[in-house]
Amino acid sequence: MLETLAREQFYTSGIYSAPDLGVYAGWVAHRDAFASAQPFRSGNGDVTILLSGECFFDSAAQRDFRSQSPNGDKTGGAWLTHLFEEQGQQMFEKLNGLFSGLVIDKKQGKAFLFNDRYGTERIYWHETEDAFFFASEAKALLRVLPSLREFDPEGVAQFLTFGCTLEWRTLFRGIQIMPGGSRWSFRDRSCKKERYFQSETWESLPSLSADSFQYQLDETLKRILPRYFETDSSLGIALTGGLDTRMILACEPENIDRPVSYTFTGQTGETYDDRIAAQVARVCGLEHHLLRFGPDFFSDFASHADRTVYVTDGCFGVTGAHEIYFNRQARQLAPVRLTGLFGSEILRGVSTFKPALPVPSLLDPEFQKVVEASVCDFAAEQVHPITSAAFRNIPWNLFGSMAANRSQVVLRSPYLDNEIVALAYQAPTALRKSPQAALRLIRDNNALLGKVPTDRRVEDKGAPFPRNLLWLFREAGFKLDYYHNDGMPHWFSRFSPVVDALDAPVKLLNRHKFLHYRSWFRNELAPYVLRVLTDSSAQHSPFWRAGFVGHMAKAHTQGYGNYISAINAVLTLEAVERLLFRDLARMPEGIDDSPRDAVAV
Repeated sequence: MLETLAREQFYTSGIYSAPDLGVYAGWVAHRDAFASAQPFRSGNGDVTILLSGECFFDSAAQRDFRSQSPNGDKTGGAWLTHLFEEQGQQMFEKLNGLFSGLVIDKKQGKAFLFNDRYGTERIYWHETEDAFFFASEAKALLRVLPSLREFDPEGVAQFLTFGCTLEWRTLFRGIQIMPGGSRWSFRDRSCKKERYFQSETWESLPSLSADSFQYQLDETLKRILPRYFETDSSLGIALTGGLDTRMILACEPENIDRPVSYTFTGQTGETYDDRIAAQVARVCGLEHHLLRFGPDFFSDFASHADRTVYVTDGCFGVTGAHEIYFNRQARQLAPVRLTGLFGSEILRGVSTFKPALPVPSLLDPEFQKVVEASVCDFAAEQVHPITSAAFRNIPWNLFGSMAANRSQVVLRSPYLDNEIVALAYQAPTALRKSPQAALRLIRDNNALLGKVPTDRRVEDKGAPFPRNLLWLFREAGFKLDYYHNDGMPHWFSRFSPVVDALDAPVKLLNRHKFLHYRSWFRNELAPYVLRVLTDSSAQHSPFWRAGFVGHMAKAHTQGYGNYISAINAVLTLEAVERLLFRDLARMPEGIDDSPRDAVAV
């Protein structure tokens, strides 16, 4: 199992076993990560903890414990075992951060498997009559349990409709994901499955007034940020033209080593993100870099795509191949990445988590019924908007992106801190979809930073004429940019060569986005698309209508259709079947990226 996880030179790994309890475990971690100092052991050796991810501590008692420990306990590991000895299984409710782990308590003869409240540090599991298997990545289970190497049709149906699986289901028959906020205990070959936290606890919190919420947001963000800036390694911050990273910088702690900043961008030219991020960096006195695509991204795209699918267990498709590519560059600047990811989802209700049925002609008629049923079952549910963001959209729909990021850097987002998410539940309704709280926080804490425009000029939305024209212009450009790229209407695709030939308008359109997979699949990457989709294994999948996959590939590459979503789905599932089912017995050639921290039994 460890062989499927430990693939990078900058990773460290180890094993631990307690034969008397029937526990056999291994772990993999970044050398720069919180978990690299494991296993964490109590002074008497009764308690051992293995961990994936990071835990953060901020209470006075915890700080006192750290200051009194011989080495300052910068890893927090000794505090974990101390807390478990004092509070037992109630410890899990006190943990903050994104993590999963295993506690072995020899004194009680028990083991506890646990994860963070949202389930963002995944634990995949499978149970037989004789054993319970779990791992941070599904491929570790597939490696030792060949009988599980087949697709779960309902999981595939969900993936095709939502871009991810739902309700802790996976793409693999017989493998499930532990729900967020879980605490499962093992003793004498029995397993007790409990939840130590559920979203209803926060849903019952009272709403605050606008002024009170603003004050609490300012105070809470300033209080929690030091734990995200603290590291013995260098820290990088990914800047964009939006609000979330500049909120972090506006409240940046004092007396810290300054982070290096960077922005991901295309091969040439500049987007709004590039220009505005550079302005933000100058105002904050940060070194700033543009990390670009090189020619190798396109010449070696098949390898980049396979690496992405393999590392993320198919949770991120081939149109996410850029994430590992860019984060590998980011690691050269700083191994720890601080990001504003998830701020818009948690604080402003932004969501792309919506069903989108595949092209009907693509699906086998019988399988199409399974797909349609998966939409009906899920679409009827009504949940709190913050619950939808924190407990569904992020750990399900956005997990693949996180997994790709974490394969290269230690990823930190303050917007998934327990205190920030709990506060988001108390936001007044008028502020839940508004940027005003973010804009005010920035202006109040850094007036110069507050004057830097955003990429979509959200600060001008609702302003009197003619100032609101700037927002209208940027918003129109954002929409046109989307339609020119992945969102181009199918019927209009046959005119795309004419549009692309208009150099000046295209440059104007492409100021928002630098990812152009629709046009790349038609041009630079057309040989890759045609080679894979006209192969017999892709053509004869039980999920696809006979003959349509090849037709779809030719239609898109010849410019008379936009099948970007369907092509991504077929390419991704083909790679899953090839890399994780047929060839998993050996490491795929060209795949040398390591996964995120892992615990496996």
